Amino acid sequence: MAAREPEAFKDASHLYEVERRQYHLQRPGFRISELQLAPAQSVPWHRHTNISDTFYVVEGTLRLFLQDPKEAVVLGPGESYVVPPKRPHLVTNAGSGSMTILILQGVGEYDYVPLV
Repeated sequence: MAAREPEAFKDASHLYEVERRQYHLQRPGFRISELQLAPAQSVPWHRHTNISDTFYVVEGTLRLFLQDPKEAVVLGPGESYVVPPKRPHLVTNAGSGSMTILILQGVGEYDYVPLV
């Protein structure tokens, strides 16, 4: 029996809680969003089918956990990292205060595929 493919969401804002979420630009195939996470908050394991996530840290410390291959990345203010399409990742706040990041997503149709 084949494993069932997880459901993909066009809007994942209801799936996890953050201190603040703001969209700066939304165009077909591309968007820029800003997330502020408290120290205990995270964006759960997920992947995107067609788009990459480019994370840029404005304030605080970001820790990314990635699969395929397994990797952990820590970024501070002014640093960025690109997660390509289909690569599973988990986003966490690794600091003791709020973390603010910009996420550039594209080019392609956005989806959020939860992996837990």
